[in-house]
Amino acid sequence: MPLPFSLDHINLWVLSDGAGWAVVDTGIRSVDVMNAWLALLAPQGPLAGRPVSRVMATHMHPDHVGMAGWLTRRFDCALWMTRDEYLSGRVMLSEAGQQAPADGVRFYQRAGWRDTEVDEYRARFGDFGKMVHPLPDSFVRLTDGQMLRIGNQEWEVIVGTGHSPEHACFYTRELDLLISGDQVLPRISSNTSVDATEPHANPLQGWLDSIDRLQQRVPESALVLPAHNEPFYGLHLRLEQLRESAMKGTERVRQQLVQPVRTIDLVRSLYRTSVVAEHMHLFLATGETLAHLNYLDQRGEIVLTEDEDGAVRYRLA
Repeated sequence: MPLPFSLDHINLWVLSDGAGWAVVDTGIRSVDVMNAWLALLAPQGPLAGRPVSRVMATHMHPDHVGMAGWLTRRFDCALWMTRDEYLSGRVMLSEAGQQAPADGVRFYQRAGWRDTEVDEYRARFGDFGKMVHPLPDSFVRLTDGQMLRIGNQEWEVIVGTGHSPEHACFYTRELDLLISGDQVLPRISSNTSVDATEPHANPLQGWLDSIDRLQQRVPESALVLPAHNEPFYGLHLRLEQLRESAMKGTERVRQQLVQPVRTIDLVRSLYRTSVVAEHMHLFLATGETLAHLNYLDQRGEIVLTEDEDGAVRYRLA
């Protein structure tokens, strides 16, 4: 399904489920994606006119859950998600039309953002609802280790964290297939960020713990079906590459902390100028830099001080 970003599409998966289809992820809310779904679901379309029996979302990011409300209402079927992902999505949808909270403004001021950058945050606050149809008012909860019967296969739910609060992957031993969502991608690393809602979170530790969990519960032989890039073999090798990349990122941050620096100083030294210039990329880069800083802070490796303007500076302990 097309995406209006530099990452220009998402892979969705459709599993035969009795007389219908279980859909895993849905695409972003847009006219193009709606038309693509209508073509797929048409009587003479690739899905042979069979209805959607349930919608399963790996997590609540717009490219994964944007059309979930539209599909569940169209087919009068249930949305299956982990609880943290469903509730997080409902909270973000409720922010539409609201003013940016003082805590959010303070969060980016503490990171050292300029006034113009904070004003851009205020202007964009609540945009989640532009990319996601309202979610259904109830859902079926997915939990780690749960076994699901979909069609002729048993699928195990494996929950990961770091990229999102409670990301669900799906593994079937009968076919040796892992639907990995954004938890494992073959050519890019998923963003692992701290945001204003939970400023002291440690998503990087959750990301590392999730790598361990997937290595323990899914064999190296599995074919991985990711949300972006191509299906691939070599899961355990890729997980080790992702672990190494995360640790290299932490080391790059650590090397910058010989003298007190703000989050934004680290962002500007670690990322290309073109990244910092675009608001969404600045938002993601700031969150990811803070993930490394919070990881180091919770390990007792750094000391925090506060400037007169409220910006926080970090240095090695």
